[in-house]
Amino acid sequence: MRILGIDPALSITGYGAIETSKKGFALLEAGIIRTSAKDEHALRLDKIYREVMLLISDTKPQVIVLEKIFAHYRHPTTSYILGQARGVICLAAQRSKVPLVEYAATRIKKSIIGKGLAAKYQVQKMVQSQLGLKTLPKYTDVTDALALAIGHSYISRALNQTIKR
Repeated sequence: MRILGIDPALSITGYGAIETSKKGFALLEAGIIRTSAKDEHALRLDKIYREVMLLISDTKPQVIVLEKIFAHYRHPTTSYILGQARGVICLAAQRSKVPLVEYAATRIKKSIIGKGLAAKYQVQKMVQSQLGLKTLPKYTDVTDALALAIGHSYISRALNQTIKR
């Protein structure tokens, strides 16, 4: 199965596409979509949309995985802006007719590490191990996106086994 994980943000959106098989995981592509704070807001959202559409076209995922919004009462503007970036990604998925699933960060951490409150570094090291990467990606946004893809693989596999019983 081809899975595209996306860690959305207005400045740096991380992405990671993997292929799953009985042998494990293969990294297809990973990187970031960067927008400039100097550009107007609508232009930044348009860039994210266009880049995600191109990414979907290039990687041909069977599913796209996003992290659910975590809103903190002290930073309401952050979740508002994040919601806009997520919105254009959801639109790209819909226009491309690719199913979209969402998970809370704690759910992904639990599926990969076994603890929902695992440290970011633990997740990074597990992603590195699962994909056989020699070094950690430069941006944690990329690691988070890859964790979403790997976590979805584990979660969907567990659900399929439960359904078959």
